[in-house]
Amino acid sequence: MQEIRNKLEMELKQLEREFIHELPKEIQTARELGDLRENAEYKAALERQTLVRGRIDQVRQRLEELSRIRLDSLPLETAHLGSLLTVLDLENDEEQTFELVVSEGADPANGRLSIASPIGQGLIGREEGDAVKIRTPAGLRNFEVISLKTVHQRKKEDGGGNSA
Repeated sequence: MQEIRNKLEMELKQLEREFIHELPKEIQTARELGDLRENAEYKAALERQTLVRGRIDQVRQRLEELSRIRLDSLPLETAHLGSLLTVLDLENDEEQTFELVVSEGADPANGRLSIASPIGQGLIGREEGDAVKIRTPAGLRNFEVISLKTVHQRKKEDGGGNSA
């Protein structure tokens, strides 16, 4: 999760630099072009300033939310953030492995599912051997949890690190 925090903090620094240093210069340059009512450069710079300000607020809020996540308070025996699950898709008898991650770390093509996704939400709280029906935009999916490694078990195995 530290990787995601670092990425967001870097984005925040870039946005703040743009908001504090670059956009005021653009706005001043556009003002110097004359009539502000018909000045496309001025309007574009003001719109960009509004967008950047909104994104700064979003990133700050998300960093605050991530800072409140305490992996050591997650369940010890059931799937949650940071868990690695192997499931059997009962429709096509195919095994799939999923890691449950925060939305910024999601990469479904590589088995990294957001805990906010339908499948991610459906797997939270599950244990080995559980059968689960999950409603997705593509329809109802039926899985059986074959194996589960919680974030706690993964931390023990790899000496304390994890990638949630």
